[in-house]
This record gives sequence, structure tokens and C-alpha cells, in this order.
Amino acid sequence: MDKIFADRINDVPRSFIREILKVAQDPTVISFAGGLPNKDLFPVDALKTATAKVFDREGKDVLQYSQSEGYLPLRKLIAQRYKDLQGLDINAEDILITSGSQQGLDLLGKIYINNDDGLIIESPGYLGAIQAFSIYQPNFLPVSVSEEGMDTAQLKSTVKNNDPKLLYTVPNFQNPSGISYPNANREKVAKIIADSRAIIIEDNPYGDLRFSGEHQKSFRHYLPDQTILLGSFSKSVVPGFRLGWVVAPRVVMEKLITAKQATDLHTTYFTQTIMHQYLVDNDINEHVKLICDVYGKQCQAMFDAVKKYFPKEVKVVQPEGGMFLWVSLPEGVCSSELCKEAIKEKVLFVPGDPFYINTTTSHTMRLSFSCVNETVINDGMKRLGKVIKQHLAQHV
Repeated sequence: MDKIFADRINDVPRSFIREILKVAQDPTVISFAGGLPNKDLFPVDALKTATAKVFDREGKDVLQYSQSEGYLPLRKLIAQRYKDLQGLDINAEDILITSGSQQGLDLLGKIYINNDDGLIIESPGYLGAIQAFSIYQPNFLPVSVSEEGMDTAQLKSTVKNNDPKLLYTVPNFQNPSGISYPNANREKVAKIIADSRAIIIEDNPYGDLRFSGEHQKSFRHYLPDQTILLGSFSKSVVPGFRLGWVVAPRVVMEKLITAKQATDLHTTYFTQTIMHQYLVDNDINEHVKLICDVYGKQCQAMFDAVKKYFPKEVKVVQPEGGMFLWVSLPEGVCSSELCKEAIKEKVLFVPGDPFYINTTTSHTMRLSFSCVNETVINDGMKRLGKVIKQHLAQHV
């Protein structure tokens, strides 16, 4: 039976995180695994009001087909937000509304990637991007990232030796590591890419979620003609609307619209109009500030718990925003094996393996603090610290 399926689907990994989250359905399990926004912060009442206004104004029309590019008033608000927050002059016509930024990845894969084309990806990198691009069978070219940003020496060598088409990056509070590229590193990366044919895909789902430090510049500041932006309302408002977008030059936008039409005609007009009404009626900056205040406290609680409960050999990155903590265990420790032991103690995390290309054993782990309060964080980290200490005593 397998012979009837296309070769491309056989090489695409299933989402490890989606699979492991099944364990989290047990109410006695404390989960640090899911990269989910906190549902207690969803602006439910404001969205109810916006929905009623949309129905009152548009009636049956809001349930009709719409244009592939997306609802123009919503695109105008997104463009204005880029200008207000990042100083970027972006036209609404250069924005395509997508069904989450994940669809943006898929559309970019469709228009750019032929079999075995070079695609630079962060190491560790976003699992959803690895999965989305794998469909198109690229030659993944991993380049290491750290708190200093992307390894520019490795990047330069990779570009020189492989002539890649794309560089995919999450430069703000990266998933999974939580790191952000400093401006100096972004400028160096841009200079390397400027001398190549490669396009930077800058994915920024967490950029609004800064609770300390200073905002860094978009790659579009340094390399406007070779940078494509991805954005989303999933982390700043709600994920269930599946509203994201792509910002691209006109020549690229033409191809993206064609790919979009071939995929789903257009993103749901209904949710686009509700989101627009919500943004008109409410101060999203105030809502984002609330999210950042909550996440900042939860992040600090988790970071402090690492220091309190984990062995001293364990290293942790303290992010300035986002939703994740990245933990490095001593060399030789397999985080996947540790995960199995942690599940027995009713605590869950994501091992580092799925975030690397062609890596089967990793000593890293991703912890999410977004959906757990400080008390639950303390209890779960205490359990996890106990598991790690027992594992080190037996295996190292």
C-alpha cells in the first residue's frame, strides 16, 4: 500500500510535539511541552463584541468567498503596525493574509524549492518549519545559533559552498532556544546574504512578546530586497483564528497569490473581519503588555527553578521574551531517554532531538512556561530536577 503514496510525504517527519502532547491530556501531568499561548489571556469578551458588530454591519456577506490577498483593511492595519513598531515602510498590497504563518512557510516552499535546493536552517531550528519545508525535499543546511546569534563563519562557508536559495530564521526569541540575534549579528548575516542569491525568510511569531531588553532590527532594515517577513496573530491575540501573513516584494507576491489560490482560494474572510474589528476597537499594545507581564513572571519563575532544583552542570538560556527556556544537560545525557523517565514522574518536556537535522541523540531540552503559573512551575520543575539528578547518578 505504501507504494501508492508520493515519495515526498514519506520523508516528512510527524510532529513530535503533537504526538507527545497526547500524554499531557492526563490532568495529573504537568506539561512544559506545548508551545501554546495561554488561553486565560485570550480577549474573549472583546472578540464577542467584535463578532456581533461584524454580523450587524455585513450580515450574510461576511460568510461569502473573498479575495485571495486578504481583507484590505486588515492588511492596512498590519502595515501601519510595522511602521509604528519597527519603522518599516510596508504597503498593504505587499501583504498576503495566510491561514497562520505555517501556511506562509508552505507557500514559500511551493514557489521556491525544487528537489535538493539548498535551504539554510537554524540549528536548533523550528520543528514546524522543518516539517513544512520537508514536503519539498530541499537540501537542509543547518547553521548553528547561540546567544550571540547565527554563527557567521559557518554561514559564510555554507553560502559559499552550497549556493542556497533560502535562509529561514526566527531571530526574535527563537523556537526552541529562546535566543535573539543582536543587531550586530543581524548586520553581519545580512552582509553575507547580500553577496548571494539567497532570500532571508524572517519568521517573527514571538516578536511582540518582549518582557525585558530592547527590540532589535528586522533583517528588512539591512536587506530589504532579499527579505521576506512572516507574521501571525496566534501569539498576540488568538491562535484559533489561524491568521498569519507574508510580506514580500511584488514579484514574489504574484507567485504567492497563485500558490494561495491553488491551495485554499483565500483565508477565512469571517475571522479576518472579526480580527480587524477587534484591532479597531481595542488597543492591542495594551493587550500585548498584559501577555508580556504574565509571561515575564512565569519565565523568571522557571529560570529560578532551574537554578534551585537542577544540578549545577545544567546550563540554561534566559530569554528576553517569547515562550521557551532552552536547557543543556551534560554531554552524554540523552534527553529523549530522560523524557521517558520524566513522564513516569508526571512531568513533560520536549527533548532537543526534533529541532536538529539528522540528529538522533541530543542533550538539550525545551521547556515552555506560557501555560503554567508560578506555583505549577515550581512543582513541575522540582519533579523534573529530581528526575535529572537520578538520571545523572545512574548514567553519567
